[in-house]
Amino acid sequence: MLLHDDSSEAQTNSGEKKDGCQRLSGIQRDGLGKVFINSRAPVLQKSGELSRESALQLSARIRNIGIMAHIDAGKTTTTERMLYYSGYTRALGDVDDGDTVTDFMAQERERGITIQSAAVTFDWKTHRINLIDTPGHVDFTLEVERALRVLDGAVAVFDASAGVEAQTLTVWRQAEKHHVPCVCFLNKMDKPAANLSFSIESIKHKLKANPVLLQVPVGSGRNFSGVVDLLTNQKLTWKQTSTRDDGQVFESKPLDRSDDPELLHEVNEARTALIEQVADLDDEFADLLLTDFSDNFDAVSSSKLQEAVRRVTLARKGVPVLCGSSLRNKGVQPLLDAITAYLPAPDERHHDLVRWYKDDLCALAFKVLHDKQRGPLVFLRIYSGTLKPQSAVHNINRNSTERMSRLLVPFADQHVEIPSLTAGNIALTVGLKQTVTGDTIVASKASAAAAARRAHNAGGAGKRPGEHASVVLSGVEVPDPVFFCTIEPPTMAKQADLENALGCLQREDPSLKVRVDPDSGQTILCGMGELHIEIVHDRIRREYGIETQLGPLQVAYRESVLHGASAADTLDRTVGERRHVVSVELAVAPRDLAAPGGSCEVAFTEELGGQLSTEIKAAVENGVNGAYLQGPLLGYPLQGVATLIQRVTMEPGTSPAMVSACVSRCMLKALRLAGGRVLEPVMSLEVTVGEERLGTVLGDLAQRRGTVRDIQSRHDDKVLLATVPLAEMMGYSTILRTITSGNAAFSLELDTYEAMNQQDQSNLLKRVAGLL
Repeated sequence: MLLHDDSSEAQTNSGEKKDGCQRLSGIQRDGLGKVFINSRAPVLQKSGELSRESALQLSARIRNIGIMAHIDAGKTTTTERMLYYSGYTRALGDVDDGDTVTDFMAQERERGITIQSAAVTFDWKTHRINLIDTPGHVDFTLEVERALRVLDGAVAVFDASAGVEAQTLTVWRQAEKHHVPCVCFLNKMDKPAANLSFSIESIKHKLKANPVLLQVPVGSGRNFSGVVDLLTNQKLTWKQTSTRDDGQVFESKPLDRSDDPELLHEVNEARTALIEQVADLDDEFADLLLTDFSDNFDAVSSSKLQEAVRRVTLARKGVPVLCGSSLRNKGVQPLLDAITAYLPAPDERHHDLVRWYKDDLCALAFKVLHDKQRGPLVFLRIYSGTLKPQSAVHNINRNSTERMSRLLVPFADQHVEIPSLTAGNIALTVGLKQTVTGDTIVASKASAAAAARRAHNAGGAGKRPGEHASVVLSGVEVPDPVFFCTIEPPTMAKQADLENALGCLQREDPSLKVRVDPDSGQTILCGMGELHIEIVHDRIRREYGIETQLGPLQVAYRESVLHGASAADTLDRTVGERRHVVSVELAVAPRDLAAPGGSCEVAFTEELGGQLSTEIKAAVENGVNGAYLQGPLLGYPLQGVATLIQRVTMEPGTSPAMVSACVSRCMLKALRLAGGRVLEPVMSLEVTVGEERLGTVLGDLAQRRGTVRDIQSRHDDKVLLATVPLAEMMGYSTILRTITSGNAAFSLELDTYEAMNQQDQSNLLKRVAGLL
């Protein structure tokens, strides 16, 4: 029997004091309790020049991972336990107490939710883990998107009593889109309703994934005390004592006949199923079993089984599943071991464009923060080369060169300056004032051109050498906002301050859009939901000291056309001594709203396409796309419209700007002739409610023009799946709380845009005109 204390090194060093700081295994705390990473920690810092072999060895011990889940599944609590057991914090933080490391914003601590992703860097045994804790609320889904874009692996946290929930599906789809290998952690195994088989089945059926169960829980509900590792047949038990109940120490012993017979039987069956499942998914392991262990599959060593599980995970053929209870401090250390054992190192992920840079610097900016003292702080994922402070770097997207003044390692809201960082790491830089989310950072223009030449010579890009677009890393997809409202400063003297604040917040959060209404001159704030806009409003007040006024929330509608129509127009204008004459003929028609490749398109007739120069074609497309921004009914952007350019004639000397202007005017004519219809955002709604309140919730949804898609059972509760127009969901959280006496939870996310019926559209037009 072994007693494990995985932070023994940290505990040994914790008593040392030097220069007024308490030293803690790669971290320092000052008297104020602030956390600082010790730059002399062996894994965290490698100063000086590294050979290519040393850099590869170091890279193999790095894990860039994200924690993702539905809201309240326990992501932040799990992160907090990881930091504590790795020796990087001295006290266990609690979301309810508002003292967690990664939820450092005032709004996060007040609400008990994660609003923006936070990066922390720590060591676990011989590995460095760069971890990003992401939000679970749908309003902040961009934070998950941009984190997964640069991460190599992810931990999906599940509430073991609920299984796969609405936002779990969303973040899982995002991970699949970026081909990120995952490990599943069934949290909250101490809840009375926790159910291992139910959670496994929901992963299998809802996520269409292949769960590979690596642990069996010992006990259930309040009696949950540990897990049995199916690879090693070791029983890991966490026992709370009067002297310590932080989960730091746990008991590890092999299963024997003195253990519960039911547990022994369950473990034997689960291990046999595990070996068979891995053999089905991994040919190499299947060959090993048939060759060396044909008489007794169970005799296969745990190391061979672990290697096979790793191959299955990296190939994304299966997802390892572990159990625990982060709040009760059980099962987190094995999860950390699984992260280092099964999730990929940076050099095990294939990034096609990066190889053209060889050993030159190539990095992607995926997040920007504004610091009052330091200015913009840019998070970079380094894919190749080495990053050093006081060096000039080239931003390919902005075609600009900037000087990076300082280089930091992120630790939530505390950062430590370091002399260099190599490929595979996540860095925080100071001094990049023009860089925004999604920009590609390289060493110089020359290195970008060299990479473009290599890609061209190898046939990896269809562009000419020197065209840098061929070696730009793909950026971060930003979703369109669905809510908007007006925002006004208290006095006109504060207008400039408000514009500066909104500019900084937009740079931090690309899903936040700001525009000025051309008619009223008011500033319009566009966001992903009620909570999103509420948080932005609160940040402007707290961080920038501006007491702004918000107008009523409004829905971001779209417009389309009812039928096809053609129009022609001629523009004849003299500017100075130059006469511009251009004639345009075009046709618009509705197209399928769900068609791939975008919501609107522009095309030329075959004959016309061969006659027009590239410059004039671009001018025509600019005119059409400009017209798409404002529909004929209410001025909302158009969606589901196809435009065919049939004729463009002009006299010599006519400028492209005049061509664009004529096309826009002709488009407006055609759109009016085609008849307009309004498209409204329709949300996917999931409500979890007790059976006795289900009828009340259904009745309320019927009044909101909701359509019920399915009603599922989850233990004693019902899960209602429906689609509802966003316009009907204003203040729904308050109403739902009232009609269910606070015994219901819901999640909402954008599903699609659908055409309104004639009566609802007529009412909307009257309301906008002030007639209702």
